[in-house]
Amino acid sequence: MRRFLRAIYHGRAGPKRATSPEPMIDPRNDGYEPIHEHESEFIADAREGRLHGVAEIEALASVWSTKTLRVGYALVFLIFFTNSFQQETTSSLSPYVYSAFTNHSLISTTNVLTSIIGGVSKLPIAMLIDVWGRPRGFGIMTGLCTLGLLLMAACRNVETYVAAQVIYWVGYNGMDYVLHVFLSDTTDLVNRSFVYGMASTPYIVTTFAGPSAAQQFYNNGALWWGFGTFVIVTPLVTAPFMILLWRTLRKAYEEGYLQVHHSRRSWVESVKHYFIEFDAIGICLITAAFVLVLLPLTLASQTSTWETSVGSRWESPDTITMLLLGVASFVAFVMWERFCAPVCFLPFHRLKDRTLLGACFLSASLFASFYCWDLYLASYLQVVYNTSIRQTGYIYNIYTIGTCIWSVPLGLFIRKVDRLKWIALAAMPLIFLGTGLMIRFRSPQSHIGFVIMCEVFKAFAGGTLVICQQMAAMATGGHETIAVSFALVGLFSKIGSGVGSAISGAIWTSTVPHYLKKSLPDDKKHKARQLYGSIETVLSYPFGTPERDATVLAYGVAQKRMLVAGMCILPLSVAAILMWGDIRLKKVKQVRGNVF
Repeated sequence: MRRFLRAIYHGRAGPKRATSPEPMIDPRNDGYEPIHEHESEFIADAREGRLHGVAEIEALASVWSTKTLRVGYALVFLIFFTNSFQQETTSSLSPYVYSAFTNHSLISTTNVLTSIIGGVSKLPIAMLIDVWGRPRGFGIMTGLCTLGLLLMAACRNVETYVAAQVIYWVGYNGMDYVLHVFLSDTTDLVNRSFVYGMASTPYIVTTFAGPSAAQQFYNNGALWWGFGTFVIVTPLVTAPFMILLWRTLRKAYEEGYLQVHHSRRSWVESVKHYFIEFDAIGICLITAAFVLVLLPLTLASQTSTWETSVGSRWESPDTITMLLLGVASFVAFVMWERFCAPVCFLPFHRLKDRTLLGACFLSASLFASFYCWDLYLASYLQVVYNTSIRQTGYIYNIYTIGTCIWSVPLGLFIRKVDRLKWIALAAMPLIFLGTGLMIRFRSPQSHIGFVIMCEVFKAFAGGTLVICQQMAAMATGGHETIAVSFALVGLFSKIGSGVGSAISGAIWTSTVPHYLKKSLPDDKKHKARQLYGSIETVLSYPFGTPERDATVLAYGVAQKRMLVAGMCILPLSVAAILMWGDIRLKKVKQVRGNVF
């Protein structure tokens, strides 16, 4: 049945070259069971086509010198530094952009969109860099990131800003992903966690520098230049690394490590080929499914938020229609991938590996829990503790700082111990402790020092788990599986982020307006909508005024509910780790050439 539908899709009958990472199909069992004895034949065929990028990076590693490799690492480090500085600066300014459009509550909605689209895009990016190679893929992602920053700098309405955020995060996540794949391509598995840790150290500096720069942009009335500056800086910083890759690639061709291939396809045939190769229909269906299911949790319009109850909003035609379309899109995606797709978007054969599947589940549960309580933390700190943009950035990024500081000794420890599973399990009690204490201490009555203490606990535990899940995923196959395995973990992390953001947004939109209206005096209730929509309006009222006190109370209740929701998700992380095998890293050989 599946072969018949594929033949119809291609407009011809007969056997077809396997272009997806699926095992060969036996016609005697109607195409549902793999024939394992043909696996080696398929891999050789795949290396010829879709895994050209793997052959290309192996050729690069064969021709570059140790000095070239060190220069490449230095340039990658510089890009990570610039990107992290840019991200810390723009994210600190983002709440004020939404407030400028009186849509502060739209933060969660935008995060759902960027998380889902950014996550779903990682698998096509994995396919792209395997087909076109790492240099071209990195160039495309840099272009998208720069375009997103340009649109954010030029926008003057919230719709353009949200669209710019989606484009930016696809590009930013893509750049980060391609760079991590490059590091994976050029390191032995046992050294990879240490290299990842070193690559994250720029955040230790930029976590302080970014909010400080954002404060200066805001104080000088240059909010939009906070985005525009990096439209110039990003291409300039990434250009040397791309030049290095292209020069080394040309050397590989000159020395015969790679052969020039001409597809002889017309422009129309190329479009059709890549439309099928990247499973564009599957990508659209799964993106629509997640967005349409998650957005109703947060897309309560300002009118419905204030004038109707939560129950009636769920009964509204718009909400019901979106949920039904989302479920229908998901069913259509499953049917398409199972029976019709010539090339599957999800490499289901890889997800049969319990270690990889467990790493994906751990990623999803951790990020869902994290975004349940993290999304409105910056606003909470400024409203409840009256911190400046700079101070807020420092506290908000304790998790990032702690993770980056800990990642380097953690990488050395993993290299020494040569295991992952038990290290990840040992980190779980600390993450439960940090989240549980936050429920108690993240309230308007607590001292800010206790908030910082909980962030530190979460940082060390979260940093351990993120490194371990990435390493576990990549340890489950050969070099040709690195990009896809890393992309799968990234996909599940973004799905988790989307789920957590949707839960956070649902709690925010149902809690803050209710408690604002409840806490404000009768003669001040008309200000509730304005206080809800703009953090700048809230901060204009000093402590002791009815407006500020009511907002502090509402924010505190919302934060407590978010933390309880995040805590309820964490037990899934323990179950995910227990799925892993006890992998010995030194026994896994993946990469070739001059590598670290």
